[in-house]
Amino acid sequence: MQLFYREQGQGQPMIIMHGIFGSSDNWLTQSKILSQHYRVISLDLRNHGQSPHDDTFDYPSMANDLLLFIREHKLEKPIVIGHSMGGKVAMNFAVAHPEMLERLIVVDISPRPYNLEHYVIIDGLKSISIQSISSRNEADEALKPFVPEADVRQFLLKNLQRKSEGGFTWKINLPVIDKNLSNIGLDLQFPGTFNKPTLFIRGARSKYVRDEDMTHIKEIFPQAELVTLDTGHWVQAEKPQEFVDVVLKWLTA
Repeated sequence: MQLFYREQGQGQPMIIMHGIFGSSDNWLTQSKILSQHYRVISLDLRNHGQSPHDDTFDYPSMANDLLLFIREHKLEKPIVIGHSMGGKVAMNFAVAHPEMLERLIVVDISPRPYNLEHYVIIDGLKSISIQSISSRNEADEALKPFVPEADVRQFLLKNLQRKSEGGFTWKINLPVIDKNLSNIGLDLQFPGTFNKPTLFIRGARSKYVRDEDMTHIKEIFPQAELVTLDTGHWVQAEKPQEFVDVVLKWLTA
């Protein structure tokens, strides 16, 4: 699968992967800062953004997409960063192919299974009459009963795309994500460990990475370190400069 990507900067490659319902667009601010030091490559994962749609949507397929991307672009020992779902892709890839990356950074997700709360979001997105709406405001009003937080609705509605002939369509492959959403809550799909430098960054007001998760994290990622920022789940979006400062400090320590 030929993934869409955005690239800037030069030097050691740094690959960034977004979370569910996201895209490489979500990382523009952070990528611009990081590209002063690294060759930053932000991916759109399958069924998201401008990447192809496919009926298969699980961690083994997304980890394989990353493997093929690294091989195709001849990237040597990249740093791999992933947030939420992208962090699970990154962890699966690191365990399956530890020789293919130099360092791993995981943002607000741990290698355990999750009971996802995204089903209400899926219901909200499906409630939007994509064939008949004439404005984003209409979509926002339809989504509001399912997602009361305005900033989260704004994030989700970035997936709306105007058609050249008028009207809207979804960038994300909503039917396939809906059908396979349970796959995204699973724990790691590959056995083994990744015994190279690994950084976990979590939000203090997020419940995705708990203190007790560190025992399991250390079993799989023996060199793991944990940094906590005063944010919710969208760590890099809520405190972009602090996030980048943490990343750069750890990489250059």
